[in-house]
Amino acid sequence: MLDLEAIRSAAKRIDGVAHRTPVLTSATLDHRTGTTAFLKAENFQRIGAFKFRGAYNAISHLTPEQLSKGVAAYSSGNHAQAVALAARLVGAKAVILMPEDTPSSKMDATRGYGAEVLTYDRYTGDRVAMGNQLAQERGLTLIPPYEHPHVMAGQGTAALELLEETGELDTLVAPIGGGGLMAGSATAAKGLHPGIRVIGVEPEQANDTQLSLRQGERVRIPVARTIADGLAADIPGELTFSVNQRLVDDIIVVSDDEIREAMRFAFERLKIVLEPSGATSLAGLLKGGFTGRVGVILSGGNIGVERFRELLG
Repeated sequence: MLDLEAIRSAAKRIDGVAHRTPVLTSATLDHRTGTTAFLKAENFQRIGAFKFRGAYNAISHLTPEQLSKGVAAYSSGNHAQAVALAARLVGAKAVILMPEDTPSSKMDATRGYGAEVLTYDRYTGDRVAMGNQLAQERGLTLIPPYEHPHVMAGQGTAALELLEETGELDTLVAPIGGGGLMAGSATAAKGLHPGIRVIGVEPEQANDTQLSLRQGERVRIPVARTIADGLAADIPGELTFSVNQRLVDDIIVVSDDEIREAMRFAFERLKIVLEPSGATSLAGLLKGGFTGRVGVILSGGNIGVERFRELLG
């Protein structure tokens, strides 16, 4: 089950392995948005994104026999790096299925952590089917990017840490791709403070969760072409949606241009580098409509200098 106690248990498992990332504030941001904002900077997490939390929590639950055979994963980048590093830390091999158009910085980093990388076409291939087949053929344990209770619980430790540091907030804002970060974060937030509002942010071209919540069931959309490649899910996860349908109060969408603006604001005003997916929640805050004390999860900063310059040039 995914509940507050599961997230607290995950926090104990990752303690001393995952970084307790800083919470940033900005008077300029507060003035611009009319809020008191607290930014959980997961770009400072190991592998540069929140994904390490869930990957390590899940892999740490495996038996010695499972670890001896190794793990598999499919990912557009950050989960790939997270599984690769987590596997290396526990002495297990990792085989990762990645889209062939994954930014080279993410693919190189995944290989750098010691993983074997296989590629596929994200616009024609079914990564879930291919990942399951890969795991079955090689006898590996599949660590999915979000459809797993231990993964979701691990991701929820980011919100748990944020709220431990800030105290009660009026609103929590987090990005949504497959929904694992949001499911864990919403569970932690509502478990600690039932009255908190939880708002998800999606790229406007990848609003599968927004459409699904409106229709009351999971909706599949064409694979989005957005600069926020880490959030380009075509359908919410079954497990994650069952949680988010109960706990998420609203979804807002942002354009690629608004994501670029958030990346630029983070660089110029906060002095941090965010990848597009990692800046999406900040773009939602900058779009306006929030009041009071607002927590924002900045989910990652994995972007190469050339890509960063290309997007903001």
